[in-house]
Amino acid sequence: VGGNHDCLSVPMTVELEAPGSFESIKLVDASSKVPLPCQWEQVDETVRLSWIINGLESGQRKEYNVIFSDEAIKSEGSQVIVKTVDDGRLDIEIDGNFFTSYYYGEEVIRPYLHPVIGPYGKSVTRGYPMVTDVPGENTDHQHHRAIYVAHGEVNKVDNWSESENCGRIVHRSFDVVSSGPIYGHIIDRLDWVSNQGELVLKEVREWKFYNVSPSKIVDLNLTFTAPDDTDVVFGDTKEGGLLSLRVAGTMKVSSGGKMENSFGGVNELEVWGKRAHWCDYSGPVDNQWVGVALFDHPKNLRHPTYWHARNYGLMTANPFGIATFEGDPSRNGDYTLSAGTELKCRYRIYIHKGDAREGKVAEKYHNYINPPKVQV
Repeated sequence: VGGNHDCLSVPMTVELEAPGSFESIKLVDASSKVPLPCQWEQVDETVRLSWIINGLESGQRKEYNVIFSDEAIKSEGSQVIVKTVDDGRLDIEIDGNFFTSYYYGEEVIRPYLHPVIGPYGKSVTRGYPMVTDVPGENTDHQHHRAIYVAHGEVNKVDNWSESENCGRIVHRSFDVVSSGPIYGHIIDRLDWVSNQGELVLKEVREWKFYNVSPSKIVDLNLTFTAPDDTDVVFGDTKEGGLLSLRVAGTMKVSSGGKMENSFGGVNELEVWGKRAHWCDYSGPVDNQWVGVALFDHPKNLRHPTYWHARNYGLMTANPFGIATFEGDPSRNGDYTLSAGTELKCRYRIYIHKGDAREGKVAEKYHNYINPPKVQV
């Protein structure tokens, strides 16, 4: 394993050919002979092996031995635990500490993560409307629920706001809810429906919560599928975010916080409606400066994406609102997903100490899109 960038708590995955039946896998540092935490999934004849690389400098190489065993090996050490609280909530714990909850119950208009705990033990997302009377928080835009997925015009259905006639994103079932030493894993099947309950769009939402600390890394992979008999049009509107974030009230720019993007743009004037590979929102929480960066994957539609990002605390990745963002009605950003076809989008959430510079956001983005090369 090796690469051209320093590796700072980098999640790694490699696909291996499974040697017939086995009960467990041991990953060993070839130099020190020390066993390392790892996690695997078996898909047909392939094994996807995952681990975390720490402290591998640019240009260095590291070798591992992968040992398939007929004996079950109980994983020791810290874990990412995903546990069911009730019919509408999953809690995620990292190394014994609460990190976030995933709300998806019948009363929820759209599933969301809340609260989201940062590197100093405090939430980096706004509490309202789930929690009221939080000092420093405004009560605008109640549909901005911490971290969520939404879009304001999908076949003319508003699945952004929480107005009387809005659509909903309805949880149907979980394919995966699992824990492990490297990541906690959720795969959620959802339907985007109209106010009358009519199917508009199908979605598979995959979350991976990685076992890193004090920073946090979350991967979000989305697969949208149009119904077999209907095209789906994602309309050109600024009101949307396939990955959406509302930061804690004390972090917003209007309270002294800061937004930065991959091109050096700062705050709403230079970030809103602009394209960028990543965008970072940072500011104080209990007098400690923290940040949340959202990463757009190079294979995503219209990468680098446009950003709907506001000084009052909102930051979303929106590839569809082109006419609005560019101020040119002739540049229609509608996107048609043909009947029965898929659209895949991938994002990473990186929660860190300090601003974008202190948090090494640019380096972490390269770790995401250019992970170390693996030779087997």
